[in-house]
Amino acid sequence: MATFSNLLYQLDAATGILTITLNRPEKLNALNAATIAEIHAAVRQAIDDQAVRGIILTGSGEKAFVAGADIAALSQLDEAGARRASAQGQEAFRLIEESPKPVLAAVNGFALGGGCELAMACHLRIASDNARFGQPEVNLGLIPGYGGTQRLTQLVGKGKALELMLTADQVKADEALRLGLVNHVVPQAELMAFTTQLLTRILTKAPLALGQVIDCVNAYFDPERPGYPTEVAAFGRCFASEDFREGTSAFLEKRPAVFTGN
Repeated sequence: MATFSNLLYQLDAATGILTITLNRPEKLNALNAATIAEIHAAVRQAIDDQAVRGIILTGSGEKAFVAGADIAALSQLDEAGARRASAQGQEAFRLIEESPKPVLAAVNGFALGGGCELAMACHLRIASDNARFGQPEVNLGLIPGYGGTQRLTQLVGKGKALELMLTADQVKADEALRLGLVNHVVPQAELMAFTTQLLTRILTKAPLALGQVIDCVNAYFDPERPGYPTEVAAFGRCFASEDFREGTSAFLEKRPAVFTGN
C-alpha cells in the first residue's frame, strides 16, 4: 500500500467506501505536480484493490475542495514543462473518469481551475451550499489544461462553457445545479453523509454492470469508440456474468440480490 503526503486515504472496510481527501489546507488544497501524482497513484491503487467498491473524493477543511492549481509552481514552468504538467493532469483525471468503480466528488467549497477540472472528472458531483465553481485561467493568461475545456462543455453545453471560460466567472452551487454541473446541493454539515448515502445506494447494484454503464457513457464522448457497438458488447458481457443470473433469480424469487462482481 502506498503512503501519501498530500492526501488522506481512508477505507471503510465494512462498506468498501474509500475516502480520498486532498489535504493541503494551508494552500486551500491547491494542486501541484506532487499532489496530482498522488491522486493518480491513489486512484490506481483503489481500482486494483478488491476491498474498495466505491470512492469519495473531497477536500480538507470547509473553505475549499481544491481552490485551483499551485500558481507559484506553475509560474516556474516553460512551454515544455507546461505541456508535461497538462499531460500529467489529464492522465490522472482520465483515470478517475474511466474508473469502473463509482467516484463521487463531495465538493466542500471552492472548486476553481484544476479543482473544477478534478470534480468534473468524477462520475457524480455533490456540492455543499457554499461551493463555488469556475475556470478562471484566462485571468492568468492561461486556459484549463487538465481536461476542463472538454468536460465543462460536455456537462453544460458549448455556449455556457465558453461564457464561463472566457469571462472567468464563478458560479454558486445553486447555479451549478441548474446548469447540470453538479447533481445535488446540500448544506455543508450534511455533505459527507449525503454523499456516503448516495454511494451506498449505488453500491447495492451489480459491480460489473456499474462499470459497464460508466464505460458506455464515456464512449459517447470518445471519438475513437462508437457508443452503440460499445453498448452491445457491454450488454453481452453482463449476460455472461454470475451477477446477471443472481439478479434475475432474485427478481423472480422476490428477494434482494446478493451481487459478487463476477
